[in-house]
Amino acid sequence: MTGIYIHIPYCKQRCTYCDFYFKISQKDKGLMLKSMRKEIKDRKDDLKKKVSSIYFGGGTPSILSILEINNFLKDIHRFYLVNPDAEITIECNPDDLTARTLLSYKKMGINRLSIGVQSFDDTDLKFMNRSHNSKEAIESVELAKEIGFKNITIDLIYGLPNQTLKDWQSNLEIMFDLGVQHFSAYSLTIEEKTALYHLIKSKKTTVLADEKIIKQFNLLQAKAEERGFIHYEISNFAKEGYFSKHNTAYWKANHYIGIGPSAHSYNGSSRRWNTYSNKKYISNITTNTIYFNQEHLSTEDQYNEYIFTSLRAIWGVDSNVIKERHGYEFEAHFLKEAEKWKIKECIISNSTIYTLTSKGKIIADSIASDLFIVSS
Repeated sequence: MTGIYIHIPYCKQRCTYCDFYFKISQKDKGLMLKSMRKEIKDRKDDLKKKVSSIYFGGGTPSILSILEINNFLKDIHRFYLVNPDAEITIECNPDDLTARTLLSYKKMGINRLSIGVQSFDDTDLKFMNRSHNSKEAIESVELAKEIGFKNITIDLIYGLPNQTLKDWQSNLEIMFDLGVQHFSAYSLTIEEKTALYHLIKSKKTTVLADEKIIKQFNLLQAKAEERGFIHYEISNFAKEGYFSKHNTAYWKANHYIGIGPSAHSYNGSSRRWNTYSNKKYISNITTNTIYFNQEHLSTEDQYNEYIFTSLRAIWGVDSNVIKERHGYEFEAHFLKEAEKWKIKECIISNSTIYTLTSKGKIIADSIASDLFIVSS
């Protein structure tokens, strides 16, 4: 499996919690899209295998016209070998989705929608500075189903200030009743340089207590299981057969390339990331000068990457894989550290496979970092 990620660096407005790279102004959009199409062409030899997934992320990809999105897809099919059954996803805002837009997406081969709902509560949406309301969120999913999309995922956020367990349960019930095949649920994180960070710092809002967030996460797991969803990654839930191909490729360390400013790429032994500056990206692409940074991954880096991504997923960490890829020393380190977490009932093992328990999922990042090998 290999994937192509297209980063669209524009949004209509900035959400209070978001620290992703994008611009509100679209004055350079024409030059940006031209530069991104050039990067697609220039990197045609970077993926040796057939492309199994294409993902439009951002930013807000649904801010682009039908023609602009279709041009990207035409270029990818022209310069890369794309599997006939490739998963092609576009992230969308609910208020961008009309019947005409959805029909056009379907016609051009987009077969998976990722709708950025975040909440079905208008108070939460206003606090997050989202551009849609709860009615639009519900109607966008219903319309997508009516048009014929059979693979729809939505994003939800929990752990919001003043959000009660009842509020969160209401969000989940509305989502389940919409009949989506997949959803992602993220605990609100406080990132510096965001509006949310400054609201908290100035004491205009408060952070939800950890114990309340844990209760929301536990409710999430229980309700998802009741409704037949598989908790296949810490933040991701799917019906059987609907795991995200694109994200699974990330988590299984498959090769992928990222197109556009701030986009990341990975080829198994090195990682590269494009400049975050729209202006520099356009200038350097146009003049054929370097527009990215690159790092070679040491054996320790590759081990740590495997631990971090696999531990969060349903398939877990395989100690045999560690031994085969990195040697006995790495395997011995892992087994020793993992045993501590087994005693704490945060990790369970089945033969050579180690996975997180429900208790462990709450502190997944802490467990992973404890299993890392840090070079002295």
